[in-house]
Parts: sequence; structure tokens; C-alpha cells
Amino acid sequence: MPKSAVPIREVRLRPAFTGRGDETVEAEVLVGASGSRGRAAAPAGASAGKHEAVHLPPGGSAAAIAKFDASRLVGVDASDPRAVTEALRSIDPTPNYSLVGGATAYAVSVAALEAAAAELGRPMHELIGLYGEGGPAIPLPLGNVLGGGRHAGGGAPDLQEFLVFPENPRTPIDAIRANLRVHALVRRGIEKRDPTFPAGRGDEGAWAPRMGSLEALELVSEAAAAASDELGVRIGLGIDAAASALWSPSEGVYVYRREGRRLDPQAQASFLEELADRYGLRYLEDPLHEDDFDGFAEMTRWARARGVLLVADDLVVTNASRLERAAAVGAANGAILKVNQAGSLGEALSFAAACRARGYAIVASHRSGDTWDPHLAHVAVGTGALMMKSGVVGGERIAKLMELLRIHESNPGIRMSALGRRGAPGRHALLGRKIILEGRPREVRRDDRGIGGQAAAAGGPGVDQGAGRHRHKDRHDRENQVHGAVHS
Repeated sequence: MPKSAVPIREVRLRPAFTGRGDETVEAEVLVGASGSRGRAAAPAGASAGKHEAVHLPPGGSAAAIAKFDASRLVGVDASDPRAVTEALRSIDPTPNYSLVGGATAYAVSVAALEAAAAELGRPMHELIGLYGEGGPAIPLPLGNVLGGGRHAGGGAPDLQEFLVFPENPRTPIDAIRANLRVHALVRRGIEKRDPTFPAGRGDEGAWAPRMGSLEALELVSEAAAAASDELGVRIGLGIDAAASALWSPSEGVYVYRREGRRLDPQAQASFLEELADRYGLRYLEDPLHEDDFDGFAEMTRWARARGVLLVADDLVVTNASRLERAAAVGAANGAILKVNQAGSLGEALSFAAACRARGYAIVASHRSGDTWDPHLAHVAVGTGALMMKSGVVGGERIAKLMELLRIHESNPGIRMSALGRRGAPGRHALLGRKIILEGRPREVRRDDRGIGGQAAAAGGPGVDQGAGRHRHKDRHDRENQVHGAVHS
């Protein structure tokens, strides 16, 4: 073997746990003549896509550790994530790391790069170095301030995450402070609506009230507007629908159990497009299920016309091959990067390179069950991510945000990322914002006139015709349906 720049000397594994209590794996890697050390523990997701790496094999961390042959890593260049991946693949050649688990691949590969960075006296993001000629930038922090779905208990909204991010912050501290302020104002808004609210929070630290998705979005919109006025920072809104968790393959509909909605794929797209238009959403993640490439492509045409970042997570699962499939049909214009979805850091960086080559904005993301490690900040900066999705409060979330502050402090001239202004104003700028929040259960099918018409009378939102979806032949009828669901 040719001499490595930073040869690995030893790899140690131990059982570990995420902040939510998920079992996982932590790795320690020793490298170089001085024995520099790196340490990393893998996160775990609750709404994991079926195409991503297996977290742990049957038998948990004990089985993963027993099957791991650390000798295969000795002598490998720790500063080369792809070389580390090759060594990991010699131990587990299965497509989804079913032998040792993606958690093991994550922990070893990230710890190896941290050790190399310590040995070389260079930051991890610089060793990753995929940010291109423009140099590194601090990504916009994207955080969940109100949650539902699989991240919260019964009674919370069906949609999984209601997100905020600063669009034009001057510094990282301004950006973080903006999200924190919205989070605080959201609690105040919940308590105003429900004085008995026990201040419950979901997995990622977002408030988890008993309310429907539409009321939740209304509340977050009000809090973001108030924080924007108070701080002088334009705050954008987003939704992660986590639609695969709503999708019923046997029925061919998206099931909103709390709110009594049953939407076919076209009605699901209409519903979320209408919310985006009404509230001026800038970010929309996983609006459709994890295998609907064509539906994503159709929604992407709508999103591009409105300056909306339509982001794929479960559709692409940090997998370069699935990204190429998405790119071939024009599905999404942004992609979530979660290292543990791919397994190893090297595979995640191949995905990031594919995103940059295909023009996809990268959103480097945490998981709902995360750890105290700050590495996500270096992955985000090193891959040139537009955003870092890391939550707003909680120790495992703040650890990553604090690392962004340290990176900024160490690089005084580093710029902040920014999201361009929306192409067209949201409808909430023109119409009143009090809406009928709950309607009676109703199934919507393709032969219905969208979610408007009859559904609007039942309390559902009207339907925007969008970028050429042609759901309504009569524009006058469509506008009447919108006004029927929105009250001045």
C-alpha cells in the first residue's frame, strides 16, 4: 500500500445513544505519528426513507461492532473520505450497509476526517472543500419551530415540520437569533390560543401543540412576521410535509388522520401549492412520496416559477444514483444531504458533488434523533450547502449552530449564504389571513375539482391553478373558491 498522508492507526467502536435515546454507534479513530484522535457518533432518523442505509443490523450496536473488522482501516488515509469508504465497503459490500449498519459507516468515516483535520491542523470543512471557486460560505440555518407527524405525539399537526430561516442575515449570530425569536413567539402564540398548553416539544425541539396543519402554519406565519419586524431580518417560511409518512400505497391517497383529509397525488400537490402561494412559502420539502419522481418534476416547474426551493429528501436519500434519476426528469431543485442516509461520509460527498454538477441546492441536515457532535456544520460549509437544517433549540441542535459561529470566527472574511427574493408575492400579501381551519372528513379524487369547490365549502383551502396544472377551466370559479376559504 502506498504511504498515506494521514494513516489510520486504530479504530475503536462502542455502543452509544442519541439525544432521543436511539441506540447507535460511536467511533474513535487514531491517526498519524502523533496519534491525533477523532470521535463521532451517528444520528438516527424517525421518518427514515426505505431507500436509505440501514441504521443498525438485527442485534443492534453489539451485532454491528462484532461484525466490524477494524484491521481493514489500518493504514488508510484518514484525510481521504473516499479511501475510507472503500475500506468500509470491503467490510460490508451490501448496498445499504445491512451487515454493520450505516451508523457504523457514518461514525468511522466522520471520526477519521476529524482525526485527519487535527493531525494536519486544518478544519474539517477545508478538507472536504467542495464549495467551488467562490470559496466557503456560512449556510442559512433552517429550523423547525412547530412540529407534528412522526416527530410529535397524537393531536399535533399531520404535516411534520413548520420551518423558518433568515433570508438576508448579516452574520450567523443574527441568523441564529432570528430563528430563536420565532421559536419563542410561536410558544406565545400557542399559549394565547390554548392557555392549557403544557409546553410540549417534539423530537427536534419544536413545539407540538394540539392543532391542525393550517392553524399551525397561520401561527408560525404570524410569529415570523413579528420577529422580522422586531429584528429587521427577513424571515422565510417552509414546510417539510414528510409525505411518505402520509402516503397509503394500498389506497393511493395521502391520509391526514387528524384533519380528516384523504388526498390523491394531484390533490396533495394542489393543497401544498395553495399553502405556498397563500403564505409565501420559500421552502417545501418532501411534498410527495419517496417514489413519485414524475409528480416531483411537475411540482418543480411550479416551484421554479415562484422562487420556491422544492427539496427532495426521501426521494433521493443522499444517493447519487437516485439524484441522477431525479435530475433526468427535472424533479426538485434542492436536495437534503444526510450523511447517515448514504452511510459513509465519502458516499455523501459523492452525492454533494452530483448535486453541484446538476445545479441542485444542498441542504445539509440533522436527524430527529441526533447527537452532541458538531460535524454537520463542517459538512454544510465544506459542501457549499445553501442551508443547514439543524433545529433551533436543544443541546444536540445548538452544538451544530455554535460550530457555525466558530467557523465564522476563524474565517473573518467568510460570507453568508443568501436566498434570492421570491419571484411573485405570496397571496397572503393580498388577501386576509383568517381561514376556516377544520373541515369535515372527505376523500378527494382526481375527478374532483381540486380541493376547492366542494372541499372549500367543507373548510379546505382553495386551489391555485399554479404553473399550468390546468385543474380548473374557469378562473373566475377558482378565485371564488379561494375567497371562500380565506376570510378578510
